[in-house]
Amino acid sequence: MPLPQLPSLLRHPRWWALLAIGLCLGYAVVTISLLPAWALTVIAGAWLGTGWLLRWGAPRAPRPAARVWPWSLLPLALWGLYVYLNDSFGIVDLGAIFFHLQAGMSDHGGSDRLVAAVLYSLSMLALLAAFTWLVRTDHRWRLGERLLALVLLASNPLLYGMTQRGAAIVTDDGAWLDRRYVAPVIEQAPSDPPNLLLLYLESIERTYADRERFGDAYADLDALGERGRVFEGVRQLDNTGWTMAGMIASQCGTPLMPAGLLHDRQFSPLDKVVPGVDCLGDLLSEQGYRLSYLGGASTAFAGKGLFYEGHGFDTVLGREELAPRLEDPDYVNNWGLHDDSLYDFTVEEIRRLEAEHDGPWGVVNLTIAGHAPNGYPAQSCIDRQGEFDGVDILYSVECSAWLARDLVERLEAEGLLENTLVVVASDHLTMRVSVWDLLIAGERDNTFMLLGPGIEAGTRTRREASMVDLFPTLLEAMGFTIDEHRAGLGVSLLADTETLVERHGLAGINTRMREENALQQRLWEGLVPDRPQESEEKESSPTDDQVVESPYDATGETPASVQ
Repeated sequence: MPLPQLPSLLRHPRWWALLAIGLCLGYAVVTISLLPAWALTVIAGAWLGTGWLLRWGAPRAPRPAARVWPWSLLPLALWGLYVYLNDSFGIVDLGAIFFHLQAGMSDHGGSDRLVAAVLYSLSMLALLAAFTWLVRTDHRWRLGERLLALVLLASNPLLYGMTQRGAAIVTDDGAWLDRRYVAPVIEQAPSDPPNLLLLYLESIERTYADRERFGDAYADLDALGERGRVFEGVRQLDNTGWTMAGMIASQCGTPLMPAGLLHDRQFSPLDKVVPGVDCLGDLLSEQGYRLSYLGGASTAFAGKGLFYEGHGFDTVLGREELAPRLEDPDYVNNWGLHDDSLYDFTVEEIRRLEAEHDGPWGVVNLTIAGHAPNGYPAQSCIDRQGEFDGVDILYSVECSAWLARDLVERLEAEGLLENTLVVVASDHLTMRVSVWDLLIAGERDNTFMLLGPGIEAGTRTRREASMVDLFPTLLEAMGFTIDEHRAGLGVSLLADTETLVERHGLAGINTRMREENALQQRLWEGLVPDRPQESEEKESSPTDDQVVESPYDATGETPASVQ
């Protein structure tokens, strides 16, 4: 078969259509499989070569073109959505999608992702137009295109997750987690309860501590950890892998199961966030604590303000409240305040609490420097570390670690951390970043360390745990006595009691979570239909060590998933 001359090739719509499809196919494969970028051209070239050999768009025995709309247009668009989400976040979390749709996304700072969304949309339009031309022109594609539509639907992980969750709604047992939930109650408080400073470092997981893979990016947190107790092995359960979910898991002892999956107001705006459970703020407020939350991003995004205002916090400060107080109003990033500015306001807030309140205080702080995909390093870090290339996430990790250590040292120098428990934790594992292939090469765990009175310095504890275990651990580290070292689904890592992950494994719990309805209803009590009477009766069952629901639980085997 003679090769066509280049000018005639460029004039034929066939080659433009095949090129558009080939480039989109190559990009999708490279994005999902983590192949190097140059593989895109190889895949696109192989597609064009196959099209030339099989004469796609120009069959030897052509039939009249048919003005039909391919069945595969919607499946292709859904695959495009999945590739966009995978490229943006690394792991597509349906729970996060549902929750953010309902809790609010209008005040997010991801303008760079908006640009990416526009480019993705234009690419998808080109792909759909090219595919429609090919189907209308080449009868062979028309004959097999319906089968292709079914294959695209069946293979899309996004639809697989939705189908799996839909099957869970009709499962025989949707209360496995709920029966293990222990309502948090403080049975006894210390005579002199400590203050609490809880620092969430956006996406700064403990995995970065591996110096063979990531150098000294985590070194300042390692140094901080030597002064306190470091916990290793804090894994990420499903429905705890984004900021609000991580904070709720660590403060309420439960994964964040979105309200929109059950009740008939599925995408109406929330006016409360997990109103059915008591969380850290509720308990501390009852003990006389004055509580403040500070974050650089908007408190309207993802329901952060609703959560803290509804769970015992007196002061909730985000971008809207803090940005007007900046000396330089232009010193902000896409999300809001840089972390050095946020920490300055954090110091001011602690000074205020110390001066105005005789009782204990608690401050929760959420940073932004480590946010995927590239981070938002503060100017003070650039002055210290040199120019930022805009891509290297390890630069941002180093920035976040140094700023956290610097904040603790500043507060100590002012005497503001006397009788104060300092907690440093990641809110969740990071999403897709420049070292993604190195991060997913081995096991990953979250940052969690304690510093302060009664905490033995230089101690490392390795437990198979999850973020829900932080809640009871914080309460016991502060000197509070709780029922059997439990709160929510969590177990204090300062006790010898088995965690859920140690007993059932991460995969086993995640499988059960996909079947769970009762815990979801508990979280959103008042916003979803009342739980069935049967579930209410099971609610009063004995604690985890005494509960045996099925042969799976009796033997310790991983439960079968819903078919």
